[in-house]
Amino acid sequence: MSIFLLIGTVVWLYVLSVLKRARLAAFYFIVGSAGLFFILMALSYPYWVWFFTHAVIHGVSWLGHLTGWCLVILKTGLVYIVNVGNPVTMSIDFECSGIIETCALIALIAFFPTYQRKEKVFYAVFGLFYIYLSNVIRLMTVVTIVHFGGGSLFFLAHSIIGRLVFYALVIVLYYNVFTYSQLARGIYRSLSRDKEAHE
Repeated sequence: MSIFLLIGTVVWLYVLSVLKRARLAAFYFIVGSAGLFFILMALSYPYWVWFFTHAVIHGVSWLGHLTGWCLVILKTGLVYIVNVGNPVTMSIDFECSGIIETCALIALIAFFPTYQRKEKVFYAVFGLFYIYLSNVIRLMTVVTIVHFGGGSLFFLAHSIIGRLVFYALVIVLYYNVFTYSQLARGIYRSLSRDKEAHE
């Protein structure tokens, strides 16, 4: 941990304590979420970025092996997309890890006042897996388009369609967790009741 991150964390905690004592809930949520996001992002380098990226690589590799549409080199994250006309090589890197979206979600949930502690843990874990699957779906969308449509569609598939698919899925997650927080809370409670009934 760098000295700047340590000092920043101490200042952030002090500001949070002041805002909590002053009962400024909105500012507490904003400062808390923003600060935690930057702390999580700083702590994610390099290990968590590597872990998230390789989790996505393995997911795409498994689906590529299942469909036969692509071949993934696990060590380098290179995806060789098979097609009739012009085979394409795609690289899975930091952008495909989903670390930014995951850190933002966890930071928002951590300071979201509606949820209790168990609910926050549930939605943080659920969101982590959801964003992971969304990333795999995004990359497999690119693989599918290029496999059937050819290498000329790679830019359209990767830069436009793939990103639209991913961000649409992430927006659905954020919308349901935060906008329909009471409904989402009801989903958590129904799962808890089902678990208690089976025990």
